[in-house]
Amino acid sequence: MDAILGGKALVNGTDIWTEYGVFLAEKRRGDRNNLKAILSPAKTKTHVAVDIREENGEKYSAALDVKNQARDVKLCFALYADTREKWLAQYKAFITLLKQGDDGWLDIEFPDLDMTLRVFYKGGERLRARSLTSGGKASRRAASTSLFGSRTRRFK
Repeated sequence: MDAILGGKALVNGTDIWTEYGVFLAEKRRGDRNNLKAILSPAKTKTHVAVDIREENGEKYSAALDVKNQARDVKLCFALYADTREKWLAQYKAFITLLKQGDDGWLDIEFPDLDMTLRVFYKGGERLRARSLTSGGKASRRAASTSLFGSRTRRFK
């Protein structure tokens, strides 16, 4: 799985699959919500207009300086581990990474898209466990894979 999932998403330079067993996942087969969240363009900030009573319409600067508004980016992650203990340790470590970042900032890089999002963590959704344990050990079929969402605010 390393060849498939490794190097697809890096947070502050750390490959989240290699370090934490975390990868981007969709809640339902065929969904593209992560890709939509990553690639959706931010809205632009409004331009200041002057509305002169004696003239029709509004006046704007000759050259409009376009700047982006901040936007929320909601990503869904899954975490895979061989054992319940390993899953819990990796989950806690990954959540700590998201919350602390580098002075609070997260640079999430997607090499395949040649794109980096500069964000900070705002919160997450309820954990959706898929198969944490099976008689004290992780199930061989699904191992320990769980989905959890992360909401971030993008500034870049």
